[in-house]
Amino acid sequence: MVVLSVVLVFLVLGRCESELDSQIPLEATEWGIPDQSLPGSCQPAPTCQKCILSHPSCAWCKQLNFTASGEAEARRCAGREELLVRGCPAGELEEPHGRQEVLQDRPLSHGVRGEGATQLAPQRVRLTLRPGEPQQLRVRFLRAAGYPVDLYYLMDLSYSMKDDLERVRQLGHALLVRLQEVTHSVRIGFGSFVDKTVLPFVSTVPSRLRHPCPSRLERCQPPFSFQHVLSLTGDAQAFEREVGRQSVSGNLDSPEGGFDAILQAALCQEQIGWRNVSRLLVFTSDDTFHTAGDGKLGGIFMPSDGHCHLDSNGLYSRSPEFDYPSVSQVAQALTAANIQPIFAVTSAALPVYQELSQLIPKSAVGELSEDSSNVVQLIMDAYDSLSSTVTLEHSSLPQGVDISYKTQCGGPEKGEAGAARGQCTNVKINQTVDFWVTLQANTCLPDLHLLRLRALGFSEELVVELRTLCDCNCSDDQPQAPHCSDGQGHLQCGMCSCAPGRLGRLCECSEAELSSPDLESGCRAPNGTGPLCSGKGRCHCGRCSCSGQSSGRLCECDDASCERHEGILCGGFGHCQCGVCHCQANRTGRACECSGNVDRCISPEGKLCSEHGLCKCNRCQCLDGYYGVLCDQCPGCKTPCERYRDCAECGAFRTGPLAANCSTACAHTNVTLALTPILGDGWCKERAMDKQLFFFLVEEEVGGRAVLRVRPQEKGADHTQAIVLGCIGGIVAVGLGLVLAYRLSVEIYDRREYMRFEKERQQLNWKQDSNPLYQSAITTTINPRFQGADGSIL
Repeated sequence: MVVLSVVLVFLVLGRCESELDSQIPLEATEWGIPDQSLPGSCQPAPTCQKCILSHPSCAWCKQLNFTASGEAEARRCAGREELLVRGCPAGELEEPHGRQEVLQDRPLSHGVRGEGATQLAPQRVRLTLRPGEPQQLRVRFLRAAGYPVDLYYLMDLSYSMKDDLERVRQLGHALLVRLQEVTHSVRIGFGSFVDKTVLPFVSTVPSRLRHPCPSRLERCQPPFSFQHVLSLTGDAQAFEREVGRQSVSGNLDSPEGGFDAILQAALCQEQIGWRNVSRLLVFTSDDTFHTAGDGKLGGIFMPSDGHCHLDSNGLYSRSPEFDYPSVSQVAQALTAANIQPIFAVTSAALPVYQELSQLIPKSAVGELSEDSSNVVQLIMDAYDSLSSTVTLEHSSLPQGVDISYKTQCGGPEKGEAGAARGQCTNVKINQTVDFWVTLQANTCLPDLHLLRLRALGFSEELVVELRTLCDCNCSDDQPQAPHCSDGQGHLQCGMCSCAPGRLGRLCECSEAELSSPDLESGCRAPNGTGPLCSGKGRCHCGRCSCSGQSSGRLCECDDASCERHEGILCGGFGHCQCGVCHCQANRTGRACECSGNVDRCISPEGKLCSEHGLCKCNRCQCLDGYYGVLCDQCPGCKTPCERYRDCAECGAFRTGPLAANCSTACAHTNVTLALTPILGDGWCKERAMDKQLFFFLVEEEVGGRAVLRVRPQEKGADHTQAIVLGCIGGIVAVGLGLVLAYRLSVEIYDRREYMRFEKERQQLNWKQDSNPLYQSAITTTINPRFQGADGSIL
């Protein structure tokens, strides 16, 4: 009842709100401001190697004598555009970029069937990454027809699967026939599982170990963890023969040891006989599974070691030694072996396996009938779903390298970028899909790394030879270069690295000359006052070597002191030189903050600032007397509606600011009342002092006299108060009605219960004061200490 009342109250409130909103006029104006992407920041660096590693937008100028007198060699590192503006020739720029080289690219096999088809291209690529700069690689996949299949049937042989075993014994031929309809090469194998042979999972009583089934007359085999029965073969009769020899077993608890079986089937590839083709593992069970940690119940504490442990009879011999594997171990083993699991389970266990499938890549789940009669169709449906889903994944990445995917599944539009894997569903035979793989290195890799990209469920892979570009390849490398003071230094990337004991930009002086006063005089102002190099550098060999963004003969210029716009030096649209911003084309202003565009100054009529102003920095600067974003408003330029509003009000209603002297103030107007209800575009809408709306039309202005036709708005009742009171009354009425209905229902219920009680009491056939089983007391005992009403002891 409470819930119903709350719902009704909200309905009433919603109705009231909609009625009130319908009487309130709303106006909204939206302004759209386009985003601006600012270029990356590149700071000075002492060497070319550190320059290209600092930011992907950085370049290095290796031109000899590029830096001016006193300018730090670190200023060779800057953005490409800035270096070109400063006079560095394009041929002298060292700006390495990542590159890719296709080493092997066999064409995709359109229309080719079978194992020899090429479905993934390219097959081998050499990729060189500059740190911070992404590289995009295109990977193509073509789904070929008739691709070979290996199918391993893994069955739960606990006692509850007795009926299902009879069906599986006849499965081999039917399953091979159905699979041969889609591929010419099919092989099938068989394995079974129960549970670990320790308490509390199975009974360890010797007689129960030999025969765990409930009936002694049934054919039953001892329990086991996992047994590989038949390696993959194309002989359907061999499958039916080996499965026919199997019999059910039994265990104590409901969960089974299926994870042990899946892990061994994935790890023991040689014993199972897996080929390098599409690998399917069909897992059938009617119950859930044990996972890591459950082994502690049986005293097993050692985690699964992830190795194959099948003996000569195909049994998982060391099952009692190792705990059950975890979900991540199973998923990792299946992915590494390129096996696609199909979980065929009954309806009771279906939700659990659906959750498990979310954690295992390229897996499918189907509902198995109670006797496994639909297992062939279930396998075929799952195979169609898996083979039509193409998922591209990668092997482990080196530290500092990021990868993302963007897919194009046959249509013109690309999928969303930034995905952790590439995936396309419902891919048809001979359909090509594209994966755009973006790789970015954030650090330098010490060695070559082989990255493998593979479509899950298929044998082919793309090998990417991954390297990083972390050094400059300048062609001017010259030991004992004549440019460096006749062999006093090593020339590399346009900069001298001085020999021991030599200093200066060109290694022109020795350390012994540093203490000479004459050399220091060249680093001071002409009057000899002030600090060396203006306190912004060091004096080397009589010349200033400036630090940071300082430049000039005495480091007097600070190239980081220019004005900023939105916190960015020169607004990001110019470079700072000696405190002055040198802006890019189409940019002006002290901080390059002004754009040369005029799109924000164009009025809807196509006029620049409505022809009442100038456009500066893409904003209108209005002339005197005009205002507004587009200079389209003028307080001294009133419209006819504004000029005649007060005269129309006082002439028609005797109200308004001119009501006291209407005849004098509005002598130039002639006001008449209009009875027609039709309003045109020229009518002015105004509100009188009594809050009544009215309309007037300026019909003519001849000789300075205007004729005004005024029509009051048709009076209508103000329903606001009625709506509010109606809403409140409705809420109160609904609440009272609900309370009364609840109280009436309780009263009726109580009366009915009382009447039923009276009717049952009247139907009793024995008297309340005569109990045939009651007998009076034989002995009566009087307490001698008991006092009577008069206080005497009786």
